[in-house]
Amino acid sequence: MADLAAPASSADLAAPASPADLAALVALADDVIGDRADAWDRAGAIPDEVVRKLAARGVLCAQIPARWSGAGLSSADNGELTAFVGSRCSSLRSLMTSQGMAAWTVQRLGDTSQRAAYLPRLAGGELAAVAFSEPAAGSDLAAMDSRIEPDGDRVVVSGEKVWITAACYADLLVVFGRYGDGTAAVVVPASAPGVTVERVPEPMGCRAAGHAHVRLDGVRVPGADVLGGVGQPTTLVITTALSYGRMSVAWGCAGILRCCLAEVSAHARRREQFGRPLGEHQLVARHVAELLAAEQTATRMCAHASHCWDTRSPEVVSATVLAKYVSSRHAAAGAAAAVQVLASAGARDSHPVARAYRDAKLMEIIEGSNEICELILAGHALGTRY
Repeated sequence: MADLAAPASSADLAAPASPADLAALVALADDVIGDRADAWDRAGAIPDEVVRKLAARGVLCAQIPARWSGAGLSSADNGELTAFVGSRCSSLRSLMTSQGMAAWTVQRLGDTSQRAAYLPRLAGGELAAVAFSEPAAGSDLAAMDSRIEPDGDRVVVSGEKVWITAACYADLLVVFGRYGDGTAAVVVPASAPGVTVERVPEPMGCRAAGHAHVRLDGVRVPGADVLGGVGQPTTLVITTALSYGRMSVAWGCAGILRCCLAEVSAHARRREQFGRPLGEHQLVARHVAELLAAEQTATRMCAHASHCWDTRSPEVVSATVLAKYVSSRHAAAGAAAAVQVLASAGARDSHPVARAYRDAKLMEIIEGSNEICELILAGHALGTRY
């Protein structure tokens, strides 16, 4: 596995934020989301002014260090912010994942001038999407066909990307593709000639996350926009961005579980059947207990992975994969249990647990399916690599 424990330089490390910093960002997100998540889900979009406001305040990529105008949150504090947003709106949390992946990729793979050029823009309101998946390269990203080819002082980017989160909102696309004998990431303006963004119609979950297919037809950008300026080993380049994405998804799943637990607990106290509250029936109480255990398990797995991230532990990659795997499985099962307990009350698309049920299933697929996570974890235990 690629070593992501150390960033490009020690100065790139984010200093832990104070509780007041985290509290302020949570309060801002709470105020902006309010009771609007259902309307956003139904419309299939979050209003541009909402996304821009959160981006400009640093909520979408709060781990960018202060030296680049970011909030400078630690992974642990950013995780709690992500979980809070995930408990309210998984579509908005998906935008956080995308923006954070883009920023981390620039921070990890970019050179000094590229970090100085792009990170303040991402912290200050510009929106980004990360373009990995292709029609024939989903879990097997080593099979990517997209090309980044030098042409004088420019590069030509060609290929087709599918299911790119946040692409409908993005000003910038961080595109991954073949570069010489290796793989590279290049920053491409979404408005560049040759870029076509086509919204994915009616996704099952995270409906307002701006999923889109992206075509790049001979897109010409400066060679200076290739992060690091050279092709690098595919495993390093891919794992760099995916590790951040998996961490973000894992914390988002903890948020989904917190939402489901709160809704189920309130319903089980309020609803009466056979002359007593629903929660006093043992089979229902079991669901409540299992949801609590799932939320606590996911939170602790995420906290451990964030601790590995913040302390630059060599175990960060495996801990992140494990957190994503455990949290997504628990979120999908927990959301299904929440719908079961709420029954007809939760069987409406407008209900938070119905939305959680749809959103959670996608978490078992994105940023590495459960099966891919299992292969990675088995390889870690066996001392082999997948």
